[in-house]
Amino acid sequence: MENLKETMRDVLENNILSYWLTKVKDEENGGFYGRVDGNDQVHPVAEKGAVMNARILWAFSAAYRVLKKPEYLEAATRAKDYVRDYFLDREYGGIYWSVDYQGNPLDTKKQTYAIGFAIYGFSEYARATGDKEALDIAISLYHDIEKHAFDVENNGYIEALTREWNPIADMRLSDKDENGSRTMNTHLHIIEPYTNLYRVWKTPELEKSIRNLLDIFTDKLLNEETYHLDLFFNDEWEGKRNIESYGHDIEASWLLHETALVLDDKILLHKIERIIRRIADAADEGLRPDGSMVYEHWKDGDKYDLQRQWWVQCENIIGHIDLYQYFRTEENLLVAISCWNYVAKHLLDNKNGEWHWAILEDGTVNKEDDKAGFWKCPYHNSRMCLELIERDY
Repeated sequence: MENLKETMRDVLENNILSYWLTKVKDEENGGFYGRVDGNDQVHPVAEKGAVMNARILWAFSAAYRVLKKPEYLEAATRAKDYVRDYFLDREYGGIYWSVDYQGNPLDTKKQTYAIGFAIYGFSEYARATGDKEALDIAISLYHDIEKHAFDVENNGYIEALTREWNPIADMRLSDKDENGSRTMNTHLHIIEPYTNLYRVWKTPELEKSIRNLLDIFTDKLLNEETYHLDLFFNDEWEGKRNIESYGHDIEASWLLHETALVLDDKILLHKIERIIRRIADAADEGLRPDGSMVYEHWKDGDKYDLQRQWWVQCENIIGHIDLYQYFRTEENLLVAISCWNYVAKHLLDNKNGEWHWAILEDGTVNKEDDKAGFWKCPYHNSRMCLELIERDY
């Protein structure tokens, strides 16, 4: 396993983080460029997204915490200062969805998912450095979500609101999503930052929120017939339950496990471990003989999206390493290694750095989508490397 850890460190430092340090830093307007396309061309006047910048903050903070390199702290601080100065809404709370290339507010809606990632980034910076300002911002954003986005009556988190926290017609995270007021993806990326915040701010209030989120996953989001997690719902938790997203399933399996481990409650852990193993089994329906995991299955019409997206492979690897680490199931280690071999062969850009977005169904590289951008950030792949470096397996 030491060889795998060494490989992950090499990829993290020399393929992923080096790309963001040399290619994506915006020396003219501050922070990081909003977009580098699939052909490695920088778009210096592209809008800058909250999710991308919060994920940069998380990635370099976590890399500094683990590897202690000063250049990672410098990049993390650059990201922290930029998100604080340009994305935080000083008047209404929360963070803007996007700013223009000069840092002026562009889309001021409050997307709960993005606020979650800001909590993730600031809490990780606090975890890595002990910085009180970062922790205070993370706590403040937690209170913003709980005050404005938590629906007490229906027990769930509202997908999006206006800048002033009023109802908004289009709540979608992206144009690929259904316009549901509750989504699995947003709940997953609230429990993830809340868990990280709990590592540095252990309060009964936050613990209660986290335990409730675990209940939402087991009682509302889990499809008890298939053990997939269903994706889109209305206020009353009614949904079509018609999409199986293999990457989200395997990602949820290890993130929910992480939450239960951090809470350190043996009874809860036993309950969650039984469930997450079945979620992981359901996710394995997306595995292919070449080691990869495909994207989604739309049950209406029995159609599959057979792209091998970069982030799905990352989650596939972590999820199966998690299963191997805690349950000593040899086949899960083999799945992770097989998937890594696929990634190394097809998705890593060894010439220019970073990873391609996806391998398409016909086997060609997807260069239409970004290398760095609104949704392509040093998060899934950095997190995969760091998880495999830090874990004892």
